Amino acid sequence: MTAVTATEAARPAADIRSRGRLVFVTVIVILCVWVLVPIYLLAINAFSSPDQVNAFPKSFVPGFETDNINFFLGFAGVGKALFNSILVAGITMVLSILLGAPAGYALSRFDFHGKDTFRVLVLMTRAFPLPLLALPLAVMFIRTGLDDTAFGLALVHTTLALPFAVLITFSLFSGIPVELEEAAWTLGCTRFQAFYKVVLPLILPGIAASAVFAFVISWNEVFAAAVLTIENRTLTAFLLQSLDVSPLHLKFAGGAVLVAPALIFIFVVRRYLFAMWGIANR
Repeated sequence: MTAVTATEAARPAADIRSRGRLVFVTVIVILCVWVLVPIYLLAINAFSSPDQVNAFPKSFVPGFETDNINFFLGFAGVGKALFNSILVAGITMVLSILLGAPAGYALSRFDFHGKDTFRVLVLMTRAFPLPLLALPLAVMFIRTGLDDTAFGLALVHTTLALPFAVLITFSLFSGIPVELEEAAWTLGCTRFQAFYKVVLPLILPGIAASAVFAFVISWNEVFAAAVLTIENRTLTAFLLQSLDVSPLHLKFAGGAVLVAPALIFIFVVRRYLFAMWGIANR
């Protein structure tokens, strides 16, 4: 009688776990479809002929033709815009790490007056819409000579990416026990040596994650690039300016060229991203 009662009591718990697992898998599948389907459709149209792009119904298998991509890459100004995007994203990535990692370390390791307020203020920098700041930024950049330069645009993009870098590195530094640094101090290491030899190898996944966010934010940003640059436009601003009246197949080719570097960059650093979650959950 007791065994039967225990079995009947265990069934509802098992049903709840099964339903929860089903909901979890369903959400994961929906998110994957939400992300992958647009990329798949973009790839199909980018590697299809103009007739296939404009045909209806469309084929779900691309023709694997590179004429659209080759024509787009050979279009006047695309090479320079692509180089500018890579340059600006690289500078943004470096500045975000150099400024965000020390700030995250300080927030994690030191207690000071206004610490919580500072964390909120860092996050509040994203509360102001960029179009609201466009005119003051343009005037200031013209007066300082930073207008239409890769470094000036990278400063704006660093401002957008820095809150993520600070918060990501703060959470990861908080997951690393301070006792590891104290043990290094007792063995004769200075604070810098303890950080370089003990903490830095553990925080590399977080630095890679910050770099990914900074790179993607800079690569995809279009408003500041369109307002603050004229001759040295990034690829997003160039596409906004030059391809608004272009044929549909060239728009898809431009979208594929714009998406590909970000996907490749994330794929290269994916192992650091996966390792990051292990550090953050300690």
